[in-house]
Parts: sequence; structure tokens; C-alpha cells
Amino acid sequence: MPFRHSVGSRFGSEDHQLTLPLRIDGETRIFPIIGHPIAQVKSPASLSAIMADRGFNGLVVPAHVMPDDLEGWLSHALALRNCDGIVVTVPHKVACLAFCAHVTERAKASGAVNIMIRDGEEWVGDATDGQGCLDGIAAEGFDVAGKPALLVGTGGAGSAIAYEILARGASRLALHDIDAHRRDAFIARLEATFPNRVGVGGTDPRGFALIANATPLGMREGDPLPVETDLLAADQFVADVVTRPAVPPLIAAARQRGCATMAGSGMFEAQAVLLAELLMGIRRIAA
Repeated sequence: MPFRHSVGSRFGSEDHQLTLPLRIDGETRIFPIIGHPIAQVKSPASLSAIMADRGFNGLVVPAHVMPDDLEGWLSHALALRNCDGIVVTVPHKVACLAFCAHVTERAKASGAVNIMIRDGEEWVGDATDGQGCLDGIAAEGFDVAGKPALLVGTGGAGSAIAYEILARGASRLALHDIDAHRRDAFIARLEATFPNRVGVGGTDPRGFALIANATPLGMREGDPLPVETDLLAADQFVADVVTRPAVPPLIAAARQRGCATMAGSGMFEAQAVLLAELLMGIRRIAA
């Protein structure tokens, strides 16, 4: 029987409280979000709230899966007939790519997936971090088309963001990562799709219209800043994937320099709607 459930959400308006009809019964579709650790994830409540708000009988639940147990767990998930999709977080994004029968071009380029949708007895994978990030940036009024960009971090999320920056028409993209081997291998993959538009960057943000941080720098007190913020100019846009603190140090420094910004919550909110619609089948993965 449906019952009323109050859940805090950050989509739509800041700290908006929704009282939603949450339905749990034999027809409920289950969507695990897998990671290790898992206690830090914020999306189960937000994604479940979006589903309830749309009248969809589904529930997103956290699942703590150790890396050594991933293969077995995924096989059991396929056997769970009311599981139509899985959200993937660290450290499983790269490993889950190998369990997908089909993946999007952006997932291939990034070498990772963050969502898997059932297609019969197979999984179809996509990497939506880039879409979420660029949708969040666009919501703040910035369009990267025709402009140069600097991205710090080429891990799972950073790789998807890099692909999307180029896909949305950036004139060039410079990549910076402390792991030079990973950076260079990723640049080589991007070159195949976006020739002559990708190169090596650094911590100097001068000359770029968009500066984006896709690393965890800023989550812990005392972290170094990902770029030299004293070199930022007021006409630049600065984005950060870090969601906690709400205003990461990079964003605080950029605002002091007069820059327009997007903190991690902007990406989180934009991606929550995208992920929920993919899980509900409103949107399809074109693999």
C-alpha cells in the first residue's frame, strides 16, 4: 500500500523538502547503487524521490560490494528479475565496463561506466558524469562551444567530463593529471575521436575560458588547490565536482576573483535527473 514519505532533496530548489507517495510492493523495481565504501553516497534518496515524483514504482538502494566480489554480485543482479539497472560508483566504474555487452562511445573513451541498464540477459553501459557536469555548467549560463578548456583529473569522472567538453564543441582541451601515464593514454584515446583538439595542461589556468576540477582535491582540509587560483581572471568559468564542502576551496577562491562558478552540487542535481530517467526507461542509452 502506498504511504507518505518525506525526503530531503537538492534538485529543483535548495534543500527542498518533498512529501512523496512512496510505493513498495511486489511490483517495485530495484536499482542498486554499488560501491566500496558506500556510506558516503547521496543519490539513493534523490533518485528514489525523482521516481516517486514521476509516479514510478522504483527504489534506488545502496549496495556495498567489495572489488573481489564484483563479478559474482553482477551475475546475481542479472538473476534478479526486478532489477532493471545499476548505478556504479567508485571503485567499480572501470571494472564494470568489462561486464557490459554494449557501451556508448563516451564510455569507451573514458574507460569506465557509471550506469548499467538491463537488455535481456546483458548489460548496456554508459558514462554520464560528463553530461551531468556540462548540463550543470550550462544551467549556470556558460556554453563551452568554441572555447578553450582546462580539466584537472583524468579518472573515471574526469574522463567522461573531458569527452563531453569536446563533444560539446570546445575549441581545445588541455588535460592535467599527476599520473602522466594515465593522462597520456587518455589523450591518445581522445585523439582518435577529436583529432588535434587535445593536449597536455598544467596548473596555470591562464588562456582558458573553462577551468574544471575532476579530482577529490578540496574534500579534505589542507588539500592543495588543483590550479593556481591567483592567476584566475573574472571572465573565466570555474567548475568543481566536489560536493562536500558545499563550496569547495577552488570555488571559493574563484568567486573571490570574480569568476562565474558551478560547485559539485550543480553537477549532482543535473545528473540525478538524467540517471533517474535512464533507470526508469524514459531515456535510452544509444550504444
